[in-house]
Amino acid sequence: MAEITSALIVKALDGLAVRQVATAENIANAASPGFRPLRVSFEEALSAARGSEASIRAVRPHIGLAPAGETVRPDLELATAQATTGRYGALTDLLNRQLQLESLAITGER
Repeated sequence: MAEITSALIVKALDGLAVRQVATAENIANAASPGFRPLRVSFEEALSAARGSEASIRAVRPHIGLAPAGETVRPDLELATAQATTGRYGALTDLLNRQLQLESLAITGER
């Protein structure tokens, strides 16, 4: 796996971790009067930064408030949490497999 691919995956994991925290906060505060849900975006910036490893490493998840008047919908927040967990698991699995392949290449074990 190329270094740029590894950097991309690690940065995506960072963004997904931030999204999971924001989603948990949204769920925890769903019944709080006047609470505005948090939204996390990073995919667009990460996609635009694919040109170089330095630009990928510079991407930071953007945490913002949902538009005024938008309330927390626990059902949608739970769906977001599930999707985020699935993506996170898939990416960690991919990194783990790559590390196993690199280990085999270095040690020559089967």
